[in-house]
Amino acid sequence: MSTEAPSAMTAALHGVEVTAVWVEVSLSAGIPGLDIVGMPDSAVLEARSRVRCALRSSGFTLPRAHVTINLRPGEIRKSGTAFDLPIAVALLVATGQLPPSVASGTLFAGELSLDGEVCPVRGEVAYAQLASACDVTLVTSALSRAGSAPLGDARGVRTLAQLKGGVEALPALGAGGGGEDGDGRPALDFADVVDQELAKRALTIAAAGRHGALMVGPPGAGKTMLARRVPTILPPLDEEEAASAMLVHSVAGLPVDALARGERPFRAPHHSISTAGLVGGGRPVTPGEVSLAHHGVLYLDELPEFARVSLQALRQPLEDREVRITRVDGTYVFPCDFQLVAAANPCPCGHLGDPGHECTCPPARVASYQARIGGPLMDRIDLVVDVPRPDASKVIDGQPGTSSGEMAEQVAAALEFRSWREARRGDAPAGPPASSLEPAARAAFESLASSLHLGGRAIARVARVARTIADLAQRELASEGDVVEALGFRSRAGA
Repeated sequence: MSTEAPSAMTAALHGVEVTAVWVEVSLSAGIPGLDIVGMPDSAVLEARSRVRCALRSSGFTLPRAHVTINLRPGEIRKSGTAFDLPIAVALLVATGQLPPSVASGTLFAGELSLDGEVCPVRGEVAYAQLASACDVTLVTSALSRAGSAPLGDARGVRTLAQLKGGVEALPALGAGGGGEDGDGRPALDFADVVDQELAKRALTIAAAGRHGALMVGPPGAGKTMLARRVPTILPPLDEEEAASAMLVHSVAGLPVDALARGERPFRAPHHSISTAGLVGGGRPVTPGEVSLAHHGVLYLDELPEFARVSLQALRQPLEDREVRITRVDGTYVFPCDFQLVAAANPCPCGHLGDPGHECTCPPARVASYQARIGGPLMDRIDLVVDVPRPDASKVIDGQPGTSSGEMAEQVAAALEFRSWREARRGDAPAGPPASSLEPAARAAFESLASSLHLGGRAIARVARVARTIADLAQRELASEGDVVEALGFRSRAGA
């Protein structure tokens, strides 16, 4: 006895990329059993037990035959539990318990519980993108983690038994598709941060020009409060950015509702994080914090406390805006176009330069602590700002400062002016730093760069910051004051 059944379509995740996979079923005479071939990992092999129990619980019968399940193409490693549902569907079609039309023009992805419930899996946004590209319908769990993310013509199934009614009878997923809404969080506003106007100015410049920023100050000065409010002054995610960010979060198994609403991600990993947790890795390979901050903000508090190897691993992502992780089964590429915001104490005790407290750290220990960040990483941070302890009377009185709304307006106006300026220039190259400076600004820049012994990269980055400051003021050329302000934010970083 030998019967061939139509295959059921699913997909294999490879980082944020997906590859179409077909589940083929063959029934043959012999000892009853179920084999899975096609480079499955342990999670896929365990589907044999889950599928058996789910079929019985859903009122289906198991064939009295030897079942061979092939995951084609066989040269690609298959991992995860999303193969449970397509394996069950292909088996039911092969045994005549479901019509072949159920598997036609459909991509299945879902984990099965022992009672036949279809559970969410990571990567649903990636599956939806593949289904759209292949012009098929995605069928996944009705409890999809994608929530309000647009999933095209996706259908939600709660139990395996629901497939008896056909795919067309399943409810559509999409806006309001069952994820957490993410509302209820307190609104953050820079107006809540008292007596830190210089730091707000630096963060406004950083947001307008996508510059890396480092805040240095004693504990309790408000560095974390400032950092958490940076997303409130960035423009909302556009459609393309939201789709890219949702893809990364979905592959990591995280909710995407806030991203679907246009909110930029904010990630603040603890300084004890591993290098794999920061830039990505593990088995299976999943995105790290730098990729989860894609099109958002990555905040590194207590920067010198991070492992040196982890900090140096940030250099390539900061330059290339992507992470490439090479394993024996291939290279995984994750996007990581993020805004870096960091904070650090000036010394181990945190009170160096604080007029209200005496620093107890020996000079050698202070130098060693500040050197932990490393010159190559510091060279990629454009703005360094001191965040002193706020005035006690202003904190007690709750004196409001510049609000997020005011700062967001400045950032939006600068971005609009920059777009106008670049459109006016057309396809002409940006040119050397001097091309964006007024004559007096160029002369002052040459003198100051020489006296401060700035290197080539530092000169280029100071010019970029001065250009952003000019955009905030809507000037076509950076003035001498713009250059001096940019150098003021660079002085602590050195050359």
